[in-house]
Amino acid sequence: MATDAPSGSGQSLDEPLHVESEDHFEEVTSGYDVVLVDFYADWCGPCKMLEPVLEGLASETDAVIAKVDVDQHQQLAGSFGVRGVPTLVLFADGEQVEQQTGVLPAERLRSMIEGYTE
Repeated sequence: MATDAPSGSGQSLDEPLHVESEDHFEEVTSGYDVVLVDFYADWCGPCKMLEPVLEGLASETDAVIAKVDVDQHQQLAGSFGVRGVPTLVLFADGEQVEQQTGVLPAERLRSMIEGYTE
């Protein structure tokens, strides 16, 4: 059912990818070199502020930006200890390497991503 399954390791996407299930989440985080996961909620003001930043990073960096709606995927969010949104979790080579809560500036996110893509 995963419509955006990775077709090759290292490949990037130019726009954020919406996670549809826990299996899809596993495919995305293990199928790409660097993945920044945004745990968000539609009702969250700071999440909406972060959205254009993440869209820019998706097109400007080699990382895949994945979005997880915490209301639709409560168990998945809980498994990462998400207590507030937005929470950003960075994966490199399938492993969680960083986690931040709150809105971060584009430069901070870019340098976080670039620390694992170079």
